Amino acid sequence: MKDSPMAETGPFRSPASAVRLSGRLLCWSLAAAMASAAVDAFLGPPARWWGVVWPLPWWLTGVTALAWSVLRAREKADRPPPHDSVRGDWERAA
Repeated sequence: MKDSPMAETGPFRSPASAVRLSGRLLCWSLAAAMASAAVDAFLGPPARWWGVVWPLPWWLTGVTALAWSVLRAREKADRPPPHDSVRGDWERAA
């Protein structure tokens, strides 16, 4: 029961789920950033707060890209080599 993926709950059950969650956040923040840039380019909202708000998704995209890359590198470093390959082949591929 301990090894069952259903035994643990929450978004951070494993490093793989943290990588997946940060990847999804990266995609959605990039979509929001592009949407806010389009609104700014085509509509040019006159609201004073818009100049502060529209770059926020771009900052979030940068932060999540950094988080995703660190988590992905840790995930790859923690993964054991395949059982049917030679260790040298695994190190060259990494």
